[in-house]
Amino acid sequence: MTRSRTAFLCALLALAAAGCGIRPTGVTNGGPAPSGISQGMRVYFASDSGPRGVSRPATTVDQLDDAFKLLAAGPTSGERANGLANLVPEDAGLNATADRGNVTIHTTGSFAGSPGDQSTGQLVCTLARAEVLIHGTRPDKVQVTLVGDEGRVGPYQCQQFLQG
Repeated sequence: MTRSRTAFLCALLALAAAGCGIRPTGVTNGGPAPSGISQGMRVYFASDSGPRGVSRPATTVDQLDDAFKLLAAGPTSGERANGLANLVPEDAGLNATADRGNVTIHTTGSFAGSPGDQSTGQLVCTLARAEVLIHGTRPDKVQVTLVGDEGRVGPYQCQQFLQG
């Protein structure tokens, strides 16, 4: 290698080692890392890929039956434009009770839930979220059973209905 080539290569390496000119800083505190589940109520609606949760951060639920009102209100126009729909029948006559993370949804109409049904997923996931917020149950401990005119189905957990 010639002397000028070596000098050029050394200058190029020194320039590359200098970087972009931004000096390093010390460690900065970005606050605590997120942990646990997201805050606030989530309502689950049907989509092409299965039930999908949408946040309702300004909404509080004081009792499980409040979750049915949120489902009945349906997705917003923007959520509908993104392919979300409410498949829970309006005539399902729903009410819910809970005992230590075991949620029972009572139906008085023609609703019959099944594990492959998105409307069942909507109910299970929305009521599971309400149970977490109201009673502080761990999300992985909530089980939801549907009881109606056509029998009993479940118990289900929300993760059974969500796509990975």
